[in-house]
Amino acid sequence: MRYNQLKEKLNNFVLFSLQDIRKQEPSFDRRRLNEWQAKGYIKKVRRGFYVFTDLDLDEESLFLIANRIYEPSYVSLETALSFYNLIPEGVYSITSVSTIKTASFGSSVGHFNYRKIKPELFFGYSLKAYQGHHYKIAEAEKAVLDYLYLHPEMSDSPNFSEWRLNRAEFLSLADMSKLSKYLSLFNSKALDKRVGRFLKFIGEKNVKS
Repeated sequence: MRYNQLKEKLNNFVLFSLQDIRKQEPSFDRRRLNEWQAKGYIKKVRRGFYVFTDLDLDEESLFLIANRIYEPSYVSLETALSFYNLIPEGVYSITSVSTIKTASFGSSVGHFNYRKIKPELFFGYSLKAYQGHHYKIAEAEKAVLDYLYLHPEMSDSPNFSEWRLNRAEFLSLADMSKLSKYLSLFNSKALDKRVGRFLKFIGEKNVKS
């Protein structure tokens, strides 16, 4: 397969893999990928995963890439909080949660971090459409719970203040009944207490802790 043939067949792919290529040409020689990298046609994101060099990457394309290079996972934590405008800082790496081990990958297109959660906590995300594909990102309520769960040091007002979460935006955006339901699924008394303190801090009293 020539490069221009590959580009035509996979032009709608944000990210493609060796498996994607071999679906088009089962006998494809993976050494061609090294040649195309050397010529600057493609860039490796992670072993077995590539993007076309001329791809115009934006936030959502990076979310889709983050989902696929480490499965199962969904975007959450700082990245999701920033996406919902709940924290003021720009996020320079994509943070996700996964049911497999904690990991971190640097690449030519960005940095990707993954925090491990229990399989039973892999819920509370939405599928968002992007250029004919879909990526998984935590709902606002779950992003906050994931963050508090994975950061047990977030337990009092000074910590909550340093977090700089936009209280008004969160109260406007969040569904408190959904947050309460999700919190119960964590089945963690320690998290219940931290969330209770957090909600008191932001002025919300409608969720039991």
